[in-house]
Amino acid sequence: MFFRSYKGTITACFMGYITQAIMVNFPPLLFVFFGQHFGITPDQTTILIACNFVTELIVDFVISRYAEKIGYRKLLILADILAILGICFMFSLPDLLPESPFIGLMISMAFCGMGGGLMEVLISPVVEACPTKNKSGMMSLLHSFYCWGQVAVVLISTIFFLVFGIDNWQIMAFLWALIPACDLLLFIFAPIYSLTPEGTEEKKPTELVKSKMFWLLVVMMMCAGASELAMSQWASTFAEVTLGVKKWLGDLIGPCLFAVCMGLSRVFFAKMSEKINLEKGIFISSIICICSYLLAIFAPSGFEFLSLIGCAACGIGCGLMWPGTFSIASKKEPLGGVFMFGMLALAGDFGCLVGPTSAGVFKGDLKTGFLVALIFPVTLAVISFILFIRDKKKKA
Repeated sequence: MFFRSYKGTITACFMGYITQAIMVNFPPLLFVFFGQHFGITPDQTTILIACNFVTELIVDFVISRYAEKIGYRKLLILADILAILGICFMFSLPDLLPESPFIGLMISMAFCGMGGGLMEVLISPVVEACPTKNKSGMMSLLHSFYCWGQVAVVLISTIFFLVFGIDNWQIMAFLWALIPACDLLLFIFAPIYSLTPEGTEEKKPTELVKSKMFWLLVVMMMCAGASELAMSQWASTFAEVTLGVKKWLGDLIGPCLFAVCMGLSRVFFAKMSEKINLEKGIFISSIICICSYLLAIFAPSGFEFLSLIGCAACGIGCGLMWPGTFSIASKKEPLGGVFMFGMLALAGDFGCLVGPTSAGVFKGDLKTGFLVALIFPVTLAVISFILFIRDKKKKA
């Protein structure tokens, strides 16, 4: 049967990343509404974003040490249960706690963060362990489903709000909760493969943390997460508040087109992965990301559409960063195992916290916030260039 083969496992992982996209990208579409309806302040909005990713960070750290002992299947099923609860709490707790709706939203974001943290640690190594031929291509394709999930969340939610009104957002949230419910069923039956080859052992954490390459990969992963989320989390608010664009148009041109561009770049790499040097690819991606940020920030007054193009094009630059770093890690540290994937997920999620938060500090002037966030793609460009030159010298 399809669902009892590795194809079923990969399908479940694809759906897992769609679930992650829902948990990360649905709440930002409602930030302005939450402010108007529940009295959530911009400072509290920044705290909600931070709550999600801080929770993910804690889960990443804990689970990377104990995933093998507990079992992948149990943890992936738990991840979907937590995701379902997190989304359901979002549309129920603020009304159940009318005097403190912010606390209700905090609880929702914490549950989403726990589910997202489990998925972030486990899904990539589960796919890496599947008996596929082109590992780096499959990794890029896997992460493209986060993008398609983001596109679906923004596009479908925006159309729903236009047709039925944003006051009915709770119905939309309930419908999104059905995705992790289906994913849960898939993970019950799909086979789970071992990451390390038979007859070999994973590197011990103490060995891994002594490796300079490991720490370079950690920094790369942090910068990848920060570069991506600083733009995607604030693009809708940037378009609506800073550029004065209508909400539905800002959502479509900002985060939605960002996700389309990022997804297409990941699919392109999945097709061309055997012909593209990963380090060189990430360097080029970083340069595209830097140029896109600069366009969003410095587009002249009266040409706001150029800022929106910059927001969207940033997705092309961010596309290869995250999955490409995972693939470099698998190549450089083939026995890194779950601990390595977990630590890279931790670094990526830390970047997902630091990136939007650093931009959000300047929420009154997001152009300044994006200028601060430029440090992340610049750092990634420098590291990937050094790795590319080093590999070129070794082959010479």
